[in-house]
Amino acid sequence: MSDLLERLRERGWRMTAQRRVVAEVLDGDHVHLTADEVHARAVARLPEISRATVYNTLGEMVTLGEVIEVSTDRRAKRYDPNAHRPHHHLVCAHCGTIRDVHPVGDLLADLPATERFGFAVSDVEVTYRGTCPNCAGA
Repeated sequence: MSDLLERLRERGWRMTAQRRVVAEVLDGDHVHLTADEVHARAVARLPEISRATVYNTLGEMVTLGEVIEVSTDRRAKRYDPNAHRPHHHLVCAHCGTIRDVHPVGDLLADLPATERFGFAVSDVEVTYRGTCPNCAGA
């Protein structure tokens, strides 16, 4: 499980019922939901929560650096609560399932100086693509 709720409390973020529900929906490992998916799950827990509240809450969590916006293709942005553990993503090319992965080695150091074009490189994002077991069996 991610520690999203705990991190938000430690930051002194005012925990309204609506914010709590959005954070609870996002909390966990390998969670990469769209805003609409977050809204649908939040409504199941708190029927009066509005779509605008979900979108605003997600935006605040991203601004705080407690949730990452993930865009692995031309589909809707997804929200990842795993904001404090370095990781990359493994994406199914068929159904869009996303998993967090932690490859070994230093990908930043693996980029040769001749390929940096004078950039002071500070971060690396890698997306592995393939077919998940469910789609491979279909």
